[in-house]
Amino acid sequence: MPITIEEVVKKIDVWRDKMLDIQEMPGGITNENYRIDVDGRPYFVSIPGASTQFLGVDGSNKHYNTKAASAIGVGPQVLHYLPEHQVMVLEFIHGETMSLATMNNPGMPGRLAQVLLELHTAQRFLIDFNIFRLADFYLDILDEHNWAVPAGYRRRMAVLGHMERAVSSPPFATVSCTNDLVAENIIDIGERLRLIDFDYSGNNDPCFELGNACQELQYNADQCAELCAAYFGAPRRHLLARIHLYAISSDIVWSLWGAIQHEISQLDLDFWSYAIDRWERAQVLLDSTEFPRWLEAAARES
Repeated sequence: MPITIEEVVKKIDVWRDKMLDIQEMPGGITNENYRIDVDGRPYFVSIPGASTQFLGVDGSNKHYNTKAASAIGVGPQVLHYLPEHQVMVLEFIHGETMSLATMNNPGMPGRLAQVLLELHTAQRFLIDFNIFRLADFYLDILDEHNWAVPAGYRRRMAVLGHMERAVSSPPFATVSCTNDLVAENIIDIGERLRLIDFDYSGNNDPCFELGNACQELQYNADQCAELCAAYFGAPRRHLLARIHLYAISSDIVWSLWGAIQHEISQLDLDFWSYAIDRWERAQVLLDSTEFPRWLEAAARES
């Protein structure tokens, strides 16, 4: 069983005899999240949820990478760490937690590109992240436990190999990426954006970071091009192709994540519908006239 927030508080020696106000924060899916005010100073506490090993979340990697992102001012500062429980007590970042609506405001793709350019200069993260190997890992978990996979998934599995070959010809140098740019992991502090939640972080192709962002934030073609141009300097055809392929791969693999969550999560959320929605969205793009063009263009350097 995961450690309770009351047990966490008892383990932080400097909090003893202090006035504490504990508030559970909504929205956590993989973790239990809390705000704790200690003599009026706010802290953010993240407690890993049960069975997160099935999702490929490594607490040591998350801790290391959060510290690396904090060192350049992008991620929150790690103030306390309980390694035996993989619990982090973090700086509470004051700002606006972003949403799909706010991340689709004019100029937001450019602002997002700027914080990603900052993050990608961080010291190398602890481990690498490869979306195609994560697909293998998730499918092995589902097969081992005889858990359901979205209908038609196995019939189309070969497409992941086609995409992997396209984005590997040539491969891009990897950088320190979050790999999970949902809107709620982005905080607007006014003059800049900051990032939280490094559960799936690792060294990765920057085009995956951009593609995942476009998919999670539901960016249209113009917004994807704006993000690409702000990051790379121009929305070149082969870069956009890589971004679109990685966006599709993101939906394909997170659909497996949803299928696993359907079996292990204790939250009252419909993870099976999440998995199906992701898979159906991916299939629309796989069947589009653009998909073979992206496969071809991704392997070119112009």
